[in-house]
Amino acid sequence: MRKLILLATLALTAAVTPSALASASPAPATVAAAPTAAQLLAKTTGCKQISNGKYKTDEDASGKTVAVCDANGAVFWKADMDIDCDGQRTSQCNENTDCCYQDDTAFHQSDGKPLNAAKLPYIVVPSSSSIWKYSSSGLKGGGSCAVIYNGKVEYAVIGDTGPTQIIGEASYATAKDLGINPDPSNGGTDSGVTYICFKNSTVSPIENHSNAVSKGQSLATTFVNNN
Repeated sequence: MRKLILLATLALTAAVTPSALASASPAPATVAAAPTAAQLLAKTTGCKQISNGKYKTDEDASGKTVAVCDANGAVFWKADMDIDCDGQRTSQCNENTDCCYQDDTAFHQSDGKPLNAAKLPYIVVPSSSSIWKYSSSGLKGGGSCAVIYNGKVEYAVIGDTGPTQIIGEASYATAKDLGINPDPSNGGTDSGVTYICFKNSTVSPIENHSNAVSKGQSLATTFVNNN
């Protein structure tokens, strides 16, 4: 009797399973691998502005055109890229190569030294002002960011702070990795750069770029899936 019941159960399961699978709702699509530049940019087409006004891209820019936008798990802005060569003195970054060179950065390595702009991909956030306080958006030194330009994605950290009225700046290494002229005297690009910084994130130690990449890819995947 038990054998007959078992056979009947198996037959019923075989008959029901295909139709049950066919009628089941498909699982929502998710990004399995690190997001592409296009996937990230697709989530930044609109702007829920959180900055109190807009920023200039350069000191001599004619107007303020860049807003900081809020998203689920991140903030982002679209701007230019000026070259930051501050921090440790190197052959690429020093008083002779950069008229505005400073031998310090707002945030430091785990050994207390300034960051190395020629080696470490990092971005610059505007110093806190009435326009926007980056800390109020869950950003801090060592925070994880994705920088997108011309179809490429660079994962960087928040490494320095800049003028209160200007936005759009990253280290020599960031520019070089994205194919942008990194020369502090004549490099950078006037437009086309998107900066996405993930809220409440930290890369530790700040100078470890491999950690920045793995952390950034994970957070970027979550960002794409949740927006």
